[in-house]
Amino acid sequence: MKNDRKKAILDIVAHYEVDTQETLQALLLERGFAVTQATVSRDINQLGLIKTMGEGGSYKYSLPRTERDVAAKANLVRYFSDSVYSIDRAMNTVVIKCHSGTANAVCARLDSADYKDIVGTLAGDDTIFVLMRSEDDAARMLNELEHLL
Repeated sequence: MKNDRKKAILDIVAHYEVDTQETLQALLLERGFAVTQATVSRDINQLGLIKTMGEGGSYKYSLPRTERDVAAKANLVRYFSDSVYSIDRAMNTVVIKCHSGTANAVCARLDSADYKDIVGTLAGDDTIFVLMRSEDDAARMLNELEHLL
């Protein structure tokens, strides 16, 4: 039961902007977990959840960095394979061609995957430019992204 509850907490935090322990407690109750605020607090500590800035400017609970990285890369894989049809590179820039209207969504997921060698990204309607630190980094990124197709 405890592990099921913790899995539910990780799923809730990954998909909702949970700003307080009371909000998390209510969302757990909707999933059939009647818990006290003290239990929620203990689970938050044990899972290593952190407070980060949400989209609306308020703070929310977030997955620990390693969990977020795994979730972000899994999210990228889903969108990438559905939206991208070609990848190329020129020097230290990787160029990703997407179906019309999907480049921004793919780029946002690429940004959230937090690749350390990406200097920045720029997305249009159907094209993404990924500026890498070096040509070697661009070659590695191209290889990694080609495996996602």
